[in-house]
Amino acid sequence: MTPGSQTTGAPPSDAMPFASTPKAVRHARAARTALPATQEVPIVEAEPVLGVPLALTDYTRTLEWIDAMIASGQRGYVCVAAVHTVMVSQEDPELRAAIQGADLIVPDGQPLVWAMNALGHQLPSRVYGPELMARACARAATNATTMYLYGGRNQGALVQLALNLRTSHPGLRIVGGYSPPYRDLSAEEEDAIVSEINASGADIVWVGIGAPKQEKWMARVRDRLEAPVLIGVGAAFDFHAGLVPQAPDWMQRFGLEWVFRLAHEPKRLWRRYARYNPRFVTGFARQYLRHRVRNLSR
Repeated sequence: MTPGSQTTGAPPSDAMPFASTPKAVRHARAARTALPATQEVPIVEAEPVLGVPLALTDYTRTLEWIDAMIASGQRGYVCVAAVHTVMVSQEDPELRAAIQGADLIVPDGQPLVWAMNALGHQLPSRVYGPELMARACARAATNATTMYLYGGRNQGALVQLALNLRTSHPGLRIVGGYSPPYRDLSAEEEDAIVSEINASGADIVWVGIGAPKQEKWMARVRDRLEAPVLIGVGAAFDFHAGLVPQAPDWMQRFGLEWVFRLAHEPKRLWRRYARYNPRFVTGFARQYLRHRVRNLSR
């Protein structure tokens, strides 16, 4: 879980240097209506992997889906699923309900891509949360899509994230941000942040408070937020803020990102990987055997 700040109380409107103003809200909403009309982008779900219905998609189709949601004014949320998310959903009914309620569940973990392909699909690559965020920001810098950042270790880290994203993607419009405290928000605090996000006029809300907290938060507030798209990307906030290094490309391709992350954050991550990685391997092995037997009996 990516910890939030220790700040208490409702998010002040001037908490971030990119906080929204009435003028910014008007511009954001005008930009949203100026997006070209986009036809619905259907995305097919694969056979569920351990009960999680992952989408057969890539970066391009996912970004087109996001654009279509914004252009049409529909509301949805995206879960970026890793092995950890899949396995925790087996024992956490609230997370399972949040995932099942998502409009799009993309395979963030390379092992999930391998699992989907073992079940008969031909998915070329995963949709990695940090890379999806980077590509969406590059796209948004050219089409005036507006963004709100919800998460981060603290307000300072969130400011650094915003600065890094704007530097990497000139023209990117970040219209607000808030790093919640490392605890559950009170009803009053949640009402305040919902109002703050709605006032920003954001098209996309990036949520970086870690799984499973971010999935549950998106499911809980989805109906109250006006932003068309919410996307939970967990550690992407830390990566893009420069607080945590990313694994080399070769380790990512071979599904060894967890080894790299464990080496850098052993105290936080060793229990997660020791508990859930073996369970995923044995659980999917059973599913794959059932899949093979079913196919052979046809």
